[in-house]
Amino acid sequence: MTRPEPSPLWDLPAAKPAVRRSVRKGQQRPAERNPIARIVVDVPLAHLDRTFDYQVPDRLAEAAVPGARVRVRFAGQLVDGFLLERAETTEHTGRLAFLERVTSSEPVLTSRLAALARSVAQRYAGTVIDVLRLAIPPRHAKAEGDPLRLAAAVPAPPETTGWGRYQRGAAFVETLWGNRQAHAVWQALPGEDWPTRLAEAAATVAAAGRGALLVVPDQRDLARLHAACVRLVGSDAVVSLYAGLGPAERYRRWLAVSRGAVRVVVGTRAAMFAPVVDPGLFVVWDDGDDLHVDPHMPYPQVRDVLMLRAHTEKASLVVAGFARTAEAQLLVESGWAHPVVAGREELRHAAPRVTPFGEDFDVARDAAARAARLPAVAFEAARQALAADAPVLVQVPRRGYVPALACARCRAPAHCRRCAGPLALRGDASRPASCRWCGAPEGSFRCQACGSTRLRAMVVGAKRTAEELGRAFPGVAVRTSGAHEVLSTVPGQPALVVCTPGAEPVAEGGYGAALLLDGWALLGRQDLRAAEETVRRWMAAAALVRPASAGGRVVVGAEAGLAPVQALVRWDPAWHAERELAERRELGFPPAVRMASVEGAPGAVAALLAELALPDSGEVLGPVPLAEPDAGHPDRERALVRVLRADGKALAASLAAAQAGRVARKETSPVRVQLDPLELI
Repeated sequence: MTRPEPSPLWDLPAAKPAVRRSVRKGQQRPAERNPIARIVVDVPLAHLDRTFDYQVPDRLAEAAVPGARVRVRFAGQLVDGFLLERAETTEHTGRLAFLERVTSSEPVLTSRLAALARSVAQRYAGTVIDVLRLAIPPRHAKAEGDPLRLAAAVPAPPETTGWGRYQRGAAFVETLWGNRQAHAVWQALPGEDWPTRLAEAAATVAAAGRGALLVVPDQRDLARLHAACVRLVGSDAVVSLYAGLGPAERYRRWLAVSRGAVRVVVGTRAAMFAPVVDPGLFVVWDDGDDLHVDPHMPYPQVRDVLMLRAHTEKASLVVAGFARTAEAQLLVESGWAHPVVAGREELRHAAPRVTPFGEDFDVARDAAARAARLPAVAFEAARQALAADAPVLVQVPRRGYVPALACARCRAPAHCRRCAGPLALRGDASRPASCRWCGAPEGSFRCQACGSTRLRAMVVGAKRTAEELGRAFPGVAVRTSGAHEVLSTVPGQPALVVCTPGAEPVAEGGYGAALLLDGWALLGRQDLRAAEETVRRWMAAAALVRPASAGGRVVVGAEAGLAPVQALVRWDPAWHAERELAERRELGFPPAVRMASVEGAPGAVAALLAELALPDSGEVLGPVPLAEPDAGHPDRERALVRVLRADGKALAASLAAAQAGRVARKETSPVRVQLDPLELI
């Protein structure tokens, strides 16, 4: 079937007002004698995803302002809620109950935030109250009673010559200064001080009298971006929001944003709903990072939410990073956003030299280098960088010692005899292998396929690699950065820095070389986004290396003919993203289509799929079991539902209706519904 060209990545309709409904009949006075309050009730039931009308008693007439937190009686119980708006009439023909209490008169639910919550809920087949739980932090009475924070002064326009290195860069900044709307996909150059560039964009918007919201994946990026913004706009005009803040401090900062005391907000995904007053710019850095997807219902993605906000609030949007996702490429190809990239001449001055090596490589003659599995080209690159008093970055795709084992003869994965879990080495080689699921040691392994009793490493972890490199380069300091201890920076002196993808610290003056080992482990993952994720990880590490003119080198352990390797060698993420998007269009995978994942018990999944009213383009893939029966997991299945992009809203509405029907019938078996999931295979 011929598939039409996709529309822009998201359908961006104007948010519709909430549906007005009333509670069951009460024994109070007639509704027309008192003002009406329309309440969003904090009840997580899909079939009750609407507003309810209550009467406002005289004693609460002044405190019950739009946006306030309230307590109401619902189905015989006192529950929390938000007062959406006040009215004089109601569509309900019976009697209405009264508000019980106003918990706080602070207007935390603005009309803009309510409209955004409705739009996000409709996009992800969720409920408004689920979105509001993510958007509005819990109340802290002491923080609410603190003296009002004075509004920060308007900063002076910053110097933005750094954007002149990019085509359309100067025009983009000029558009921000003129308070005009612009959508951009920015590819940062290797070695670029990207926090400063983004801070310059935010400061330009703040100097024009509007607000800015910038979202990054993790705390290390947040610290760098916050420091850059403070340098340009001052500490009084910027706050950082992230989940690690305590309840009081988080609510205090959130109130400062809501009250308009600060103009620039930086944060992790917890900040994507920050109520910035008069926003002029939204930024998401490294939008392909899985940390940008909230693990709570309805599982919103930062890029999606900021796109909705940019559309409804007539603000600019920047999707930025060293690499480019297929979703960002779709924005460019649809014309919704324009690329902001550097010319090839500028790129050649900034990029390091990249050298690939395949599986069959010449190992360095040094005995220690052979033990460390280093090819001659990698050993030489590391030696030259250390001789130049520069640190060397070593990226290993796995953490731990030997996190995966296989039969030495037939290469079949090694499994535990008790629970069929994968075997691994957690410490040094003198200890026996143990199961990663049940922890039981395996002292007498025998392969079920060929009968061999010998094991080999499928991939060597960061800890074991650090030990081997320490022997290959005696006298050189070896530092590790991974899950248990992630370094932010390292000194610009000779050292070997071994890290897992995403945990690369920034080196003062840049790394002299980067060794990207075991590239096949990243590329060989059974995942739709394996190639895209590999390019993103490689470029994030290679961008920390000095340019080739200063001796910077990157050695990547993968075949030169592979598309991800070519994208790294030529430093052309746009070409790779274009190729990825074309392949997904041909195969019918996101973002060329809208897709939903439905997980649960077999009977529950089958019942929900039977209720779906799919459009003509709808297609159900599966269901299939999520785990083997002997793996010790509960019996669960997953089905994928696929539609054309034009039918994405219809799919979300159908899923929401099916979920509401299940809840109304009080079906107890849970079903997890997620639209546009990152992991499909």
